[in-house]
Amino acid sequence: FLFLIILLLSTHSFITHYINTHSQTLKPTQIKSRSKKMRTQLLFLLISLLVLNSESLNCYENNPRGHPSDLRVFHISSPCSPLKKKPNTVSWESTLLQDKARLQYLSSLAVKSSVPIASGRAIVQSPTYIVRANIGTPAQPMLVALDTSNDAAWVPCSGCVGCASSVLFDPSKSNSSRTLPCEAPQCKQAPNPTCTVSKSCGFNMTYGGSAITASLTQDTLTLANDVIPNYTFGCINQATGTSLPAQGLMGLGRGPLSLISQTQNLYMSTFSYCLPNSKSSNFSGSLRLGPKFQPLRIKTTPLLKNPRRSSLYYVNLVGIRVGNKIVDIPTSALAFDPATGAGTIFDSGTVFTRLVEPAYLAVRDEFRRRVKNANATSLGGFDTCYSGSVVFPPVTFMFAGMNVTIPPDNLLIHSSSGNTSCLAMAAAPNNVNSVLNVIASMQQQNHRVLIDVPNSRLGISRETCT
Repeated sequence: FLFLIILLLSTHSFITHYINTHSQTLKPTQIKSRSKKMRTQLLFLLISLLVLNSESLNCYENNPRGHPSDLRVFHISSPCSPLKKKPNTVSWESTLLQDKARLQYLSSLAVKSSVPIASGRAIVQSPTYIVRANIGTPAQPMLVALDTSNDAAWVPCSGCVGCASSVLFDPSKSNSSRTLPCEAPQCKQAPNPTCTVSKSCGFNMTYGGSAITASLTQDTLTLANDVIPNYTFGCINQATGTSLPAQGLMGLGRGPLSLISQTQNLYMSTFSYCLPNSKSSNFSGSLRLGPKFQPLRIKTTPLLKNPRRSSLYYVNLVGIRVGNKIVDIPTSALAFDPATGAGTIFDSGTVFTRLVEPAYLAVRDEFRRRVKNANATSLGGFDTCYSGSVVFPPVTFMFAGMNVTIPPDNLLIHSSSGNTSCLAMAAAPNNVNSVLNVIASMQQQNHRVLIDVPNSRLGISRETCT
């Protein structure tokens, strides 16, 4: 800003000097016209610089609403994103394929060990939202992906073989970093733990079509204004595949190594998030940690616990209304069953809501019946699309204790030309693991989603996430 002030004063002096120098050779009207034009150009330049400067600052400033434990949340297409994805380069079909694979992954985590599961080799996950985390002393900033259905955090570290990111965490430059030994209790909580020759704890896991090998590490984590000492995470030494989040991942699940479990004394296992609209790449939402400053007036539904996969946030979806009609859905399609992992979860990593096939077909058919004088077509993997000006019925998810009506911006996806609109939902993959209904990120946008583990509740309230 000091630079901008100096530029303003210098340019103003130049304009004044120009006018004084040419006052004898130019007519008064010419002087006035040129002076006005030069000042207009200066104003435009200053506004442009201010906008660019503010966008740059927004990538690094937290506390979007002044709350001490708020972090900005960015869509991957934001100018702040390290993933370099632009909205017009990601097709509907590719996103649906990624969603399908992620749902298979989530389902495989939730089934009994005796039930056959689909292979995870072809899974491609696509984390959609990122936040800024500072790791180490002094702090090294990383833009990590949010994932409400995973637990352990991990980041690419210096010397990593196969890590594609140009931003790597260097533990040797942090005076608070240490590698955990094999006998550390956290080692047993890590996925597929191993013990190295030097008796330090390592682990390996798959994420999408990628695989990682990491050292279990502790260091200081700083989120917004909160300093969290001895935070346990994976320091990636080797990676294969291309589906890893560029600068790592922060797990917000319910498992022992998740952020929520490791910060129980600080955040009381409570957080909320507000996801910005994916069509507005410059907008940022927020991740609010802890019970303070959470909305007081908010509709809630009980959180359900699945002992087979306790990390996932299950809720009781009891029905779906299209227009003013409650759709006739088989009870088994919505029922919560810990033995098989069946039920409904909220997930930040899936883009479009997926319903098990009997539920989706019933909702889709009623939606089509409610659209008058128009025939549904398919486009880009969606099977309920309409061209031109069409009046669409509202869709309401009916949870135990609360109803949530999906606004049109969250219910419909539009073609790039704007002439075709599609119902932004799909059926779950039709395989042995088709047991999960997933309320996905598009349907959550511009809502604050509250996760309150101590009181076993999930809340939703409308909020503009900017």
